[in-house]
Amino acid sequence: MNQERLLKVLAGPHISEKATIVADGNAQVVFEVIPSATKPEIKAAVEMLFNVNVESVRTLVQKGKTKRTMRGLGKQNDIKKAYVRLADGQEIDFLNFE
Repeated sequence: MNQERLLKVLAGPHISEKATIVADGNAQVVFEVIPSATKPEIKAAVEMLFNVNVESVRTLVQKGKTKRTMRGLGKQNDIKKAYVRLADGQEIDFLNFE
């Protein structure tokens, strides 16, 4: 896989109440990824950037909401998320990451 492509795959961590519950209970981390990213690319990108071992990757596409505006209906963008399960004893700390 191309290293430049792997650097662009992860858009950033997805911080929400559900993501925090999943992270505490199951040793998983949730990332927002680009829509064309595949599971092997996501796994390779996380392992390369954070120096951790990844057990599995699950992805989903969260459809954007339809909003009513003054000019009619508008739609928010779709978001692709990846739930990354880390190996036992592995951890990603976003607060102290350099």
